Amino acid sequence: MRFRAKIVDLACLNHFSRVVNTMARLAKMCTLRLAVDKLYFILSDKVDNGGVSVWCELCQGNFFDEFQMEGVAAEHNEIYLELVPENLSRALKTAQNAKTVKIKLTNKHCPCLTVSVELPSLSSTSRIVTHDIPVGVIPRRLWRDFREPSVPDFDVSIYLPVLKTMKSVVERMKNLSNCIVIEANLSGEMNLKIETDLVSVTTHFKDLGNPPWVSDDESPSSAQVKDLENMAEARIDIKKLLQLLAGQQVNPTKALCNIVSRRIVHFILLHEDVSLQYFIPALA
Repeated sequence: MRFRAKIVDLACLNHFSRVVNTMARLAKMCTLRLAVDKLYFILSDKVDNGGVSVWCELCQGNFFDEFQMEGVAAEHNEIYLELVPENLSRALKTAQNAKTVKIKLTNKHCPCLTVSVELPSLSSTSRIVTHDIPVGVIPRRLWRDFREPSVPDFDVSIYLPVLKTMKSVVERMKNLSNCIVIEANLSGEMNLKIETDLVSVTTHFKDLGNPPWVSDDESPSSAQVKDLENMAEARIDIKKLLQLLAGQQVNPTKALCNIVSRRIVHFILLHEDVSLQYFIPALA
């Protein structure tokens, strides 16, 4: 089992750092899955038990100048590592104007991701800063626990408003309640609502647009049968929503939300070379 990678381009390095920072804000512990052409950061708290789950996918060719790996076996050419994303985030913070960054799977007392940062120096010799980040190697029998979460059959899918705007609304609402209701319909309308014994606050968003999903077994016309004005809603933990909005550093080109009424809210943030899915279960 071997892995080594190298980033030379500063823009790619900063972009990768932003993805890792986002994960560090969403999860104390996560799984890094390494495949030949992709990397995945996975958090699979059991949604049934009220935990969120995260699935973040990156095309390695858009970030790394070199990327070599040998998985656990020829027919299972992948590596699954458990790590604290905050540790990787800290290591990358030292690399903000680095000449190169190398990441390698090593064994020092325990398995580590060793991050070597070559910094520019005034003398002819470079300064190298090395971080050893302890990781756990996940055995193959447990890999199936880290499959991509299936997208539930949602009632409404809608594009999100500007995330900064949404974040400032939710931040103000969190002082009033621990829960927030997200509701949306197929006419591009979305409401964020707080309802307590003392206060009821609603923020309305209009003309957001709905993604043109058509599944294989559904003709475009059958989607029209659904009542466009009908609101699908889910009540969720406001802190978990804020965690996503506050931790968001990837600046998505598209952000959308799928609601399964009273069951789950599924967010998808898309960038050219990163996709992040975030699942928040509904509260009873």
